[in-house]
Amino acid sequence: MSTTQNDTPEMQPPLEASFSLIVMSLASSAAMSMGLTPNPDNKIEIDKNIARFNIDLLTVLKDKTKNNLTSEEQGLIDHIVQDLQAKFIQLK
Repeated sequence: MSTTQNDTPEMQPPLEASFSLIVMSLASSAAMSMGLTPNPDNKIEIDKNIARFNIDLLTVLKDKTKNNLTSEEQGLIDHIVQDLQAKFIQLK
Protein backbone atom coordinates (compact mmCIF):
# COMPACT_ATOMS: atom_id res chain seq x y z
CA MET A 1 0.00 0.00 0.00
CA SER A 2 1.41 3.42 -0.88
CA THR A 3 1.30 6.42 1.40
CA THR A 4 0.72 10.11 0.89
CA GLN A 5 2.97 12.88 2.19
CA ASN A 6 1.18 12.67 5.54
CA ASP A 7 2.01 8.94 5.78
CA THR A 8 -1.62 7.90 5.63
CA PRO A 9 -2.44 4.91 3.46
CA GLU A 10 -3.97 5.67 0.08
CA MET A 11 -7.05 3.68 -0.70
CA GLN A 12 -6.52 1.49 -3.74
CA PRO A 13 -9.35 -0.33 -5.45
CA PRO A 14 -9.34 -4.05 -4.73
CA LEU A 15 -8.11 -6.35 -7.49
CA GLU A 16 -10.90 -8.13 -9.27
CA ALA A 17 -10.29 -11.79 -10.03
CA SER A 18 -10.82 -12.62 -13.69
CA PHE A 19 -9.87 -15.14 -16.32
CA SER A 20 -7.62 -12.56 -17.97
CA LEU A 21 -5.79 -11.93 -14.70
CA ILE A 22 -5.11 -15.66 -14.26
CA VAL A 23 -3.78 -15.90 -17.81
CA MET A 24 -1.60 -12.81 -17.43
CA SER A 25 -0.22 -14.01 -14.10
CA LEU A 26 0.83 -17.37 -15.53
CA ALA A 27 2.20 -15.71 -18.66
CA SER A 28 4.23 -13.28 -16.55
CA SER A 29 5.72 -16.15 -14.59
CA ALA A 30 6.58 -17.99 -17.80
CA ALA A 31 8.19 -14.87 -19.29
CA MET A 32 10.22 -14.32 -16.12
CA SER A 33 11.37 -17.94 -16.16
CA MET A 34 12.51 -17.57 -19.76
CA GLY A 35 14.55 -14.48 -18.89
CA LEU A 36 12.31 -12.18 -20.93
CA THR A 37 11.55 -9.97 -17.93
CA PRO A 38 13.41 -9.45 -14.65
CA ASN A 39 12.28 -11.21 -11.50
CA PRO A 40 11.14 -9.23 -8.42
CA ASP A 41 14.81 -8.82 -7.43
CA ASN A 42 15.37 -7.15 -10.83
CA LYS A 43 17.54 -10.07 -11.99
CA ILE A 44 17.29 -11.98 -15.24
CA GLU A 45 17.27 -15.72 -14.59
CA ILE A 46 16.33 -18.61 -16.86
CA ASP A 47 14.65 -21.75 -15.56
CA LYS A 48 13.38 -23.81 -18.49
CA ASN A 49 11.55 -26.27 -16.24
CA ILE A 50 9.46 -23.55 -14.59
CA ALA A 51 8.86 -21.84 -17.94
CA ARG A 52 7.64 -25.10 -19.51
CA PHE A 53 5.46 -25.79 -16.44
CA ASN A 54 3.75 -22.39 -16.69
CA ILE A 55 3.20 -22.78 -20.43
CA ASP A 56 1.76 -26.24 -19.78
CA LEU A 57 -0.57 -24.78 -17.13
CA LEU A 58 -1.81 -22.24 -19.66
CA THR A 59 -2.34 -25.01 -22.20
CA VAL A 60 -4.37 -27.06 -19.69
CA LEU A 61 -6.41 -23.96 -18.83
CA LYS A 62 -6.99 -23.32 -22.54
CA ASP A 63 -8.10 -26.91 -23.14
CA LYS A 64 -10.35 -27.10 -20.07
CA THR A 65 -12.11 -23.81 -20.84
CA LYS A 66 -12.67 -24.54 -24.54
CA ASN A 67 -16.13 -23.38 -25.69
CA ASN A 68 -16.67 -21.58 -22.38
CA LEU A 69 -14.85 -18.29 -23.02
CA THR A 70 -15.77 -14.99 -24.57
CA SER A 71 -14.13 -14.31 -27.92
CA GLU A 72 -11.81 -11.81 -26.21
CA GLU A 73 -10.75 -14.35 -23.56
CA GLN A 74 -10.22 -17.04 -26.19
CA GLY A 75 -8.15 -14.67 -28.30
CA LEU A 76 -6.05 -13.67 -25.30
CA ILE A 77 -5.17 -17.20 -24.23
CA ASP A 78 -4.64 -18.39 -27.82
CA HIS A 79 -2.23 -15.53 -28.54
CA ILE A 80 -0.34 -15.82 -25.26
CA VAL A 81 0.12 -19.60 -25.45
CA GLN A 82 1.29 -19.40 -29.06
CA ASP A 83 3.68 -16.53 -28.31
CA LEU A 84 5.18 -18.19 -25.22
CA GLN A 85 5.61 -21.52 -27.01
CA ALA A 86 7.46 -19.81 -29.88
CA LYS A 87 9.73 -17.94 -27.46
CA PHE A 88 10.37 -21.12 -25.45
CA ILE A 89 11.57 -22.92 -28.59
CA GLN A 90 14.06 -20.10 -29.18
CA LEU A 91 15.64 -20.49 -25.72
CA LYS A 92 19.24 -21.68 -25.73
